Amino acid sequence: MSSHPHTVLPWVVRRTRLPLLALRCVTCPSERATAGDGRFRVNANGKLLDVWLLVDCVSCGRTSKLTVHDRVHVRSLSRTLLSGYSADSQAFVARVLLDPWTARRNRFALEWDGCWELVAPPPPEEVWPLHVTVVFDDPVPVRPERLIGQGLGISRREIARRVKIDIPLNRRTAQDFSFVLL
Repeated sequence: MSSHPHTVLPWVVRRTRLPLLALRCVTCPSERATAGDGRFRVNANGKLLDVWLLVDCVSCGRTSKLTVHDRVHVRSLSRTLLSGYSADSQAFVARVLLDPWTARRNRFALEWDGCWELVAPPPPEEVWPLHVTVVFDDPVPVRPERLIGQGLGISRREIARRVKIDIPLNRRTAQDFSFVLL
């Protein structure tokens, strides 16, 4: 990108809370649900298990179930998984909600507005060009243009003029990337 020596700044995109779910409620006209405290329900029928994640409607509070495992043999799940579901582990709740297969299977999407933060050190004032690496802790879909504008406090026009990047600025991504600010 540049043959001049440059300063490398690490930026990190972190999840601050679990995202809301775009999921239609069967009781009220609301289309948003939350995982709340994160509870699992495990039901055994002989040697077969059903595992659901319980979610609550934001408007009316009605509890619905998201299928995690359906009629799986008890031995096909590891002890770690079973104990995590039984203990209502928050790490397991996040893992289930962020799993694209679970979202497809249960027909919901994640709404990430207000659920993430950008941890970025202030840029040095005299050293240019500036090389920035962006790392995602969780798959938070965000436009690089928005991240760069928030992290550097510059306009979209200035971003288009001064930023050298290999990915589209206006498409959402959740993959690590880097750019050079001239």
